[in-house]
This record gives sequence, C-alpha cells and structure tokens, in this order.
Amino acid sequence: MLGLDNVLVLVVVGCAIALFVTEKLRIDVAALCVLVALLVLRLIDPAQALYGFANTATGTVAAMFVLSAGLVRTGFVDWLARRLDRLAGRGETRLILILCVAIAAISAFILNTAAIAIFIPIGIALARSRKIAESRVLMPLSFASQFGGVCTLIGTSTNILVSSIAVANGVKGFGMFEFAKLGLVMTVLGIVYLLLAGRWLLPRRKARYEQMDKFKLADYLTELRVTAKSSLVGRRWDDIKEKDIKEIDLIKVVRADRATSRPQATTIRSQDILLVHGSADNLMRMKDCYLLETPGDVAVSDERLSRYEVRLLEALVPPRSGLVGRTLRNTSFKRKFGCVVLAVQRRSKVLRERMEEIHLDGGDTLLLQCDEEEDVKRIMRSSDLIATNEVTELHLRKDRAAIALGLLALVVVLAALNIVPILVAALIGAVGMVLGRCLTIEEAYQSIDWKVIFLLGGVLPLGLALQQTGTASLVANTVLAPIVRLGPLAVLAALYLFCAVLTEAMSNNASVVLLAPIALSAASALKIDPRPLLIAITFAASTSFATPIGYQTNTMVHGPGGYRFADFTRVGGPLNLLFWLAAVALVPVFWPF
Repeated sequence: MLGLDNVLVLVVVGCAIALFVTEKLRIDVAALCVLVALLVLRLIDPAQALYGFANTATGTVAAMFVLSAGLVRTGFVDWLARRLDRLAGRGETRLILILCVAIAAISAFILNTAAIAIFIPIGIALARSRKIAESRVLMPLSFASQFGGVCTLIGTSTNILVSSIAVANGVKGFGMFEFAKLGLVMTVLGIVYLLLAGRWLLPRRKARYEQMDKFKLADYLTELRVTAKSSLVGRRWDDIKEKDIKEIDLIKVVRADRATSRPQATTIRSQDILLVHGSADNLMRMKDCYLLETPGDVAVSDERLSRYEVRLLEALVPPRSGLVGRTLRNTSFKRKFGCVVLAVQRRSKVLRERMEEIHLDGGDTLLLQCDEEEDVKRIMRSSDLIATNEVTELHLRKDRAAIALGLLALVVVLAALNIVPILVAALIGAVGMVLGRCLTIEEAYQSIDWKVIFLLGGVLPLGLALQQTGTASLVANTVLAPIVRLGPLAVLAALYLFCAVLTEAMSNNASVVLLAPIALSAASALKIDPRPLLIAITFAASTSFATPIGYQTNTMVHGPGGYRFADFTRVGGPLNLLFWLAAVALVPVFWPF
C-alpha cells in the first residue's frame, strides 16, 4: 500500500530527475538539494546525512582521480598517444582502429575523461596530417573510451559505485576483472561497428575549415581606419577604453601593413587600421562616434589575421576545469592567460552574449586570440583548458613515469587478488603518487572532480531512502509487475533499456543510484541472484552514445569535432541498441540467474 513516505520519496525522485535533466542547477548543487529535502522530510535520519560522503565508492572514486592524474602528469598517456602515428598508417580505417584500441586499453585503468583530454589534440593532429576530417575520428575516440571503461572495476566511477551498493546490500562485490568477460566482447563489437557502419554514419565535415567561419565571427571582427579628424588620434586605447568603448576589444593596431606588438599601449595615428572585436551595434556606434571609416577590403580571414601576427587558438573547457560555472570577468581570464576570448561555442551554437558575462560550462570551446608565444604555452600548460588545435605539452615529470606505472600495477594486483579492499588499494595508489612525487599535493586536490564527489554525497542517501521506506520494493512489485511475470530475462532487458535511456538525459551515477535499489528488489521478488541485474544497469549507465550530453567524453568531443546533436543519435543510437541486445544475450551466460 502506498504510504506518505512512499509518496514523498517518489516526489523527491521526480524532482531530482527533473533537475538533472533540465540542468537548471549544476548536478552537484542539485544533489545537495536532494539531500536537504530528504532530511527536511525526515526520509532519512540526520545520522545518515553523510552516508554518501562516507560511502566506500566516494572515497575510491576520489582516489582514482588522483591515480589517473599521476599517470597523466608523469607523461605515460602522452608518450603512448604520440607514438601512435607510426602505427596508424595513412588510411582512415587503420587510424580509427589504432586510436580506438589504444584509448580503450588506457581507459580500462584510468578515468576516461583524463584519457580523452590527452587524445583529443593528438587525434586532431593525426587526422589533419592525413587530410581526414576530425569528425571522423573524435566520436570513435569518445565511444572507445567508454568501451574500455567497462572492462575493469576501476574503469569508471559507475562500476565502483554499483559494486559498493552491492556490498552494502549483502551482495558480494565485483572483482577487478569481473566486468572484462562482457566488456571485451562489447569493445570488439563496438570497434567493429565503428569501422563498418561508421564509414557511412560518421559525419564527414570539412577538416580544415577556417576558425573565423566556424565561430561565425564575420560580423563581429572587423577593421576600422582612423581618419585625420578622429578624436582617437594621439591617444592610447588604454586611456579611452574604460570611459567610452568598454564592450569592444582592440586586437591589433596595423600601421603601414605591420601590426604593432602592444596595441593597447600604442599611440594611435591617422590612417592606422584598428582590428577590433565586438557586437555589430557597438562597432557601428564606435565608427560614427570616433569618425572612423571601413577600408575597402573589409573581409577579415584567417590568412589576413596571420599576416597581422594574430594567433588564433581553440581551447576546450574540460568538465573538471576551474573555469566551469564562472565568467571570464570573475576568473580574470585576460590577466591569467594573456589571451582575449573572441567567441564561445557551446554544443555547435555560438553564444552571442557579452563574452565577460557568459558562465562557462564543461565542453565549451573558446576561440582565443594570443599575442605572444608564451600566451599559447600558458594555455597548453593549464589544466583548466585543452588546446585542441595544438598538441599540448604539459610540464611532465617523466623521471617518475616508472613509479606511476608501478603504483597502478600495485593497485590492480592488490584489488584483483583481494589482498585488500578496492578502497584501500586505491588510497595506497593515490598517497603513493604524492609521496613518490608524481604529483604535488595541490595537483592531487585539483585532480579530483569535486562535482562527482558531491553528486555521490547527495544522491546516495536517495537510494538509501528508496530502500528504507520500501519504495523500491513497491515500484518493483507494481510498476515492474507485468514484466516480472515474464521472467528474469525480461526484467534484465527492461532495466538495461530504461537505464540507458535515463543516462542519455542525466548523470550516469545518478541513474545507477535510482535503479540499483529497484534491481535489488526485483531480484528479491523473482528469488534470483541480483548480480545479473546489477551488471545490466552498470553497462547501460557506463555506455552512453546517443546524445552529446549523456556522457562527459561525448560532451568533450562535441565542439572540437564540429558535431551536431543528431550526429550522436545517428551513430550512437544503433550502437546503444547493439549493446542492449548483446547484454540481454550474454549477461545471463556470464552471470546466471
């Protein structure tokens, strides 16, 4: 019978899903709102408020972020990626095969977002050197990183989370390589699909399109000539910018066909050409107010910018960047990086708001104008940005690579042989990375995706409330009742499909937290081993291909690859269906009911 607590829990679940899907709030903030609601409605005890933060999955995931960062910072992933050029041949099929195999292998042992951050610029460079469109390469990279992530317990945070939920409910946890049986089959299926079907389904967009055209800047970046009567003559841009033309950026002052090195500090003369960036209205207002004129040759192209020594750089904002959720103004972007942001692209849409007022999001692509080579190097060294049209050169501690690899091997052996629990093994590896000077303690803190940690801290108590109030059992016995009558295979198929659809619209970890209690209750009703059902939702949540927002790696390649939303649906939708069929056929074979 439906009681008040059941109704309240279902209301909280509904609100949580709405918040995660609509993204009205950041996922970590939404998760904390869920936690507060559970406490206020007394659906969990105050003593259980920190259940999510104290959960072994949360600690293990935090440690794995540090372990992954150690492997990246010591240059192992970078070293491997750079050596793929010799193996990849000159053709598209072989290039995709080598890249997919490499990133799948790496993603089995480090978090796939860390791997994809290294592989995006490498993949673009390899594609361009072969005159292959980047759009043919980056989506397979994202998908293959997910294939590898389901092969081991530490491949994704979702795997670790489901194992922790299983143990908390009296079910034996999953082994280090227990997922590999199905994961390797899925990996082979996925790569074969990308090589065969991808030939027709992957978009073939122009590989070397101009950055100006890509960001649709034609009406926003222009040249204005200073007339003899202009009030700008004899003045410096720094002296007038704060008073009269706040919303226009001066990119270069061109004098006698040569660009000045310090435009803001240059005394403006008659016949100087100002290369300026701003809204069309503000540029026209400036033109009229300061008696400027438009030269006959007004088209500003990449080649023209190159002649003026303007360096354009594309940079991706990764999900764990410190810039996420902040504006260019409150990050002091120009002072920190020495570059001017000319445009922001989000999911193939160029944002038209004032640059300084845009709240940046993970997956945004920035078009930057850099004056000095040191500005470019500063971007390439930063963990807050990924230079997608440059091969990033981190300050690598290559002499520590052997230590980092040894620590990874130690974690794998300790967990695989059950010498210590996975949490203990991960903590040994994380602490070892700092003590072995593979990472500084500051880098270790920065490597942790705190949004994921707070997401787990907020939503794990929701799973607890589903179980404690009996709501999970109620859903399993009512909503799933018609499917339960069809047998365990039908329940497995339904749970996988529902989890896959839910994950396309919201966090994969949140999907698992909501569905794991229902899977456990369904298994109890059917009197079967819950492991096959838990395996099904794990794979469904860890492999999300049909939308660019369903998984972080998809979001990361969306901008650099020039993809549209429908591209993921066209290529990833059939792949999701293929994985669903494979799971329904093989999970009961590897994990009998």
